Amino acid sequence: MSSQFFGLNIAYTGLLASNAALNTTSNNIANVQTEGYSRQEVKQQAANALQMFQTYGCAGAGVETLAIERVRDEFYDTKYWQNNASVGEYNMKQYYMAQVETYFDDNGVNAGFKTVFDQFSIKGLQELMKDPSADTTKTQFVGYAGTLVEYFNGLAGNMEKLQKDINLELKMKVEQINSLASEIANLNKQINTIELSGVKANELRDRRELLLDDLSQIVDIETSETPIVDSNNPDRETGGNRFVVKIAGGQTLVDVSDFRGLECVARKNYEKVNQSDIDGLYDVYWSDGTKFNLYNAAMSGDLKGLIELRDGNNGEHFAGEIIDTGIATDADGREVDTVTIRADKGYLQDLNKCNLSDQGGIINLGNREYYYDTWEYSYDEATDTYAYTFTLSAAGQEGDKNTTRVTNDRVGKNATTGTAVKYQGVPYYMSQMNEWLRTFAQKFNDILTDGYTADNIPGIKMFTADHAIDDEQYDLPESSRYDKGGSITVKATDDSFYRLTAKNLSLMDALENDPSLLATKSNKGDGVEQGDLLDEIKQMINTKDKISFRGASPSEFLQTVLSDIALNASRANTMYQTYTDISYTIDNQRISISGVDEDEEAINLVKYQNGYNLAAKMIQTLTEIYDRLILQTGV
Repeated sequence: MSSQFFGLNIAYTGLLASNAALNTTSNNIANVQTEGYSRQEVKQQAANALQMFQTYGCAGAGVETLAIERVRDEFYDTKYWQNNASVGEYNMKQYYMAQVETYFDDNGVNAGFKTVFDQFSIKGLQELMKDPSADTTKTQFVGYAGTLVEYFNGLAGNMEKLQKDINLELKMKVEQINSLASEIANLNKQINTIELSGVKANELRDRRELLLDDLSQIVDIETSETPIVDSNNPDRETGGNRFVVKIAGGQTLVDVSDFRGLECVARKNYEKVNQSDIDGLYDVYWSDGTKFNLYNAAMSGDLKGLIELRDGNNGEHFAGEIIDTGIATDADGREVDTVTIRADKGYLQDLNKCNLSDQGGIINLGNREYYYDTWEYSYDEATDTYAYTFTLSAAGQEGDKNTTRVTNDRVGKNATTGTAVKYQGVPYYMSQMNEWLRTFAQKFNDILTDGYTADNIPGIKMFTADHAIDDEQYDLPESSRYDKGGSITVKATDDSFYRLTAKNLSLMDALENDPSLLATKSNKGDGVEQGDLLDEIKQMINTKDKISFRGASPSEFLQTVLSDIALNASRANTMYQTYTDISYTIDNQRISISGVDEDEEAINLVKYQNGYNLAAKMIQTLTEIYDRLILQTGV
């Protein structure tokens, strides 16, 4: 039989439950504007009934307050993080592609390619054709050519600055990942410390998921949480959890209170991938020295956007089959290995499109990496084979770049430098400029050197490239040097058009100092007013008979490149807006579940207040009963 005071205990449990609910409602209202806060609610259930051994069976024992828990749906968190990574990727792309558009744009305010090239090819050339022998028109024409050179020098400088900015932002993002990982690991420790006592660390969990929101925009994330069980009793959960965060396609970043830091290491000058790359591009390593794969296809977020912008080569990297190995002697007289690789890809067979590093680099030979010092390009007419022969760095002594020599079993395996990044980033646009300039300068010089000046002096070249370390200029060969029709070999160190880039493009010093050396006629015996050579230049510039760049004439260079830029910029803007809208929708759905609704909390406040008042009223009623029972009833 139940005690006479049983009802008082039942009312007391109701009072406690209502009080807990009121306090929780008060906490929700106080945090209505707190970022990342999840609405909390009291979990309660009916207390175990007492068996009364009466006809009515059991008697209710009141209510039990089990826990105060967050109202949160992990499904929407996961969806938000997945989508947020795409937001980060296209945010980077749309921001930096807008800068690329600005650099290449010709809007009439800033003189772009069309303005500069029209001055050179139309205004300057037409004036020269009117009076081919006049020094004033020649000076003007050479001056316009100098403006064209300055335009490409400046454009290359801007693109290098852009690559540097992207590289620095990559380092900043890596530092942010480290900071967030450290905070998440620390929160994991605090959460487990609290929850081992059986209490939910709601606020700490909210802070952790807010950090994960930030991390998910920088790089894709994957989280898992599993209960920690008692090793002596596997069926008993301790209350703690193993919370793991993985990034970039499954690489562990945080494991409970431990995290793996990331470190940016600048490439040395002999580790460059592309000829046009700036020095000091960062590779990323884990704190244990393991290389972090920046080119992981599964990676997304800010990191992916930055890497594709910094290293995007449109998938055109060096790759081929190893067909031979050999031995050579380096500058110190030491024996070094050589590796010959067949170039079957069309963009590797044209040296004007070559973007291999001219300072040495790293080549992967059948999944083994080696340093190389230099290379040479060759075409064998007998076998119709294009190939590159790399001279590897020395190996075998302390301080050597390579630790082992190349073995013959490498023959038949694949060789690559860099990675195929299928996006049109800075290296792609630099390569496009270099290809156009090499082809244009080559044909333009050919026309001039085939002609004569008004004074019957053989024509000289107009375009060349400056040395990087002195005031000398490269002696660029005629285009016939590369015409298919004979076996050729061109070393990376030769004075070839490979050495000409948008950055070092210049006018021949002799022609710049004395414009009268500009050739204007084809035949030596023609009069000073003859300008048929200029007609040939005009035809070369305005048609694609002599030069075809991506199926267009030289004057259409800007349209071809701008079409790439506009497409990439437009896609980045569209995708960024799309994923931002999706993110907004998912976040609204998430907030609808976990966010604090002021109207709902006001209703709860009244509801729990009424419950509290009723429980208090019950206690008051029982107090009157006990007063009658104890004080007013008796013998």
